[in-house]
Amino acid sequence: MRTGLGVPPRRALAGGEGRVLLLRHRLWPEGRQWGLPTGYAKAGEDFRDTVAREVREETGLDVEAGEVVHLKSGYKRGPARTVLRPGEMSATARRSGNQSLPTNAGHWVKKIGFLSFGHWSPSEHSRARSAADVLRQSIDLAVAAEEIGVDGAYFRVHHFARQAASPFPLLAAIGARTSKIEIGTGVIDMRYENPLYMAEDAGAADLISGGRLQLGVSRGSPEQVIDGWRLFGYEPAPGESAADMARRHTEALLKVLDGEGFAQPNPRPMFPNPPGLLRIEPHSEGLRDRIWWGSASNATAVWAAELGMNLQSSTLKDDETGEPLHVQQRKQIEAYREAYKKAGHTREPRVSVSRSIFALTNDLDRAYFGRDRNSRDQVGMIDDTTRAVFGRSYAAEPEELVQLLRDDEAIQAADTLLLTIPNQLGVDYNTHVLESILTHVAPELGWR
Repeated sequence: MRTGLGVPPRRALAGGEGRVLLLRHRLWPEGRQWGLPTGYAKAGEDFRDTVAREVREETGLDVEAGEVVHLKSGYKRGPARTVLRPGEMSATARRSGNQSLPTNAGHWVKKIGFLSFGHWSPSEHSRARSAADVLRQSIDLAVAAEEIGVDGAYFRVHHFARQAASPFPLLAAIGARTSKIEIGTGVIDMRYENPLYMAEDAGAADLISGGRLQLGVSRGSPEQVIDGWRLFGYEPAPGESAADMARRHTEALLKVLDGEGFAQPNPRPMFPNPPGLLRIEPHSEGLRDRIWWGSASNATAVWAAELGMNLQSSTLKDDETGEPLHVQQRKQIEAYREAYKKAGHTREPRVSVSRSIFALTNDLDRAYFGRDRNSRDQVGMIDDTTRAVFGRSYAAEPEELVQLLRDDEAIQAADTLLLTIPNQLGVDYNTHVLESILTHVAPELGWR
């Protein structure tokens, strides 16, 4: 326990079959040790009582303190003989009874990635003036991001727009130039996709990257053209909506990624076949577990959970309750996790949220994003019938930014944070944006 500092966000994790409670926050400035949430110990109070009280206040759980495993002495006394800063103490603790962890416990930011919309413009003010610029700069940014420790490089996919479109050549190229960073999409519009051909492309990109593909798919957002998927040759079945068609395509993709044979072999093939029904090749083992559904509603989040997909929640969501975006997303994540568990899946699912976040560390940052200091959620109609809430941007000095993000309930509930980037400002500036977050902000959110 470290006392006398401001109370950080709550952190709890059950280990050893739920018997041991670990509470953690990053101790600064070194940042490589973790400890009990901060608080005050009363003069003369038994350390076991202190541990139990602090845990109860921070998590709502009752625990029995065990042995002290580390004690650093040196303290000061304040008014009324209250110990203000008694140093650091590490102790084990065991949960009492059969208590469950709070729904917001055990989740902190484990991974941080960037999400590029891949915009380009011939404007003299843009560093990405052509599709070629965007593609090459995306590769360079992914390489630079890996070097500074970013966990993921994700790309939005839009059709008929001056943005990134066909993602798999880009993902494969990044996979060949990098070795650790996750490579993904957020998201591919499944109204436009042939699931079998997509499975081939995804399998190839995943094999090139060594199993680092994180494939986000969804119904897609309003497009630049009217019913563009029809121009790609796809038509909803009778009684089906375009959203229904996207989900049907997704279910077909998941089925073929399982790797089971389904195609009847030719009795006189050009080349010898393996025995039995044939599957899509190349097949990449494990890719099925790395498919994410980008959900704008609670209902589709539950649907994704039932199918065993991971969850992506973006910077906008259907406005289902009138609450702030981060509150609605937190409830969406809770509904997703409950449905995932109820479906009987044994793999631990992943959940990401996307945010526009800028640490203002120099005058250029303030010139670009200082106006976003007072940003607020916005509500609007994304089509004739759907009311949506659009998330605010976060822009502040690092210390203030940390507190703002700690108050974001969806960030606290997710395990992966995707930072939307202004890709038209170029590779060097976006590398600076990412490095500022990793250096000044992410450690205080529990990252690494």
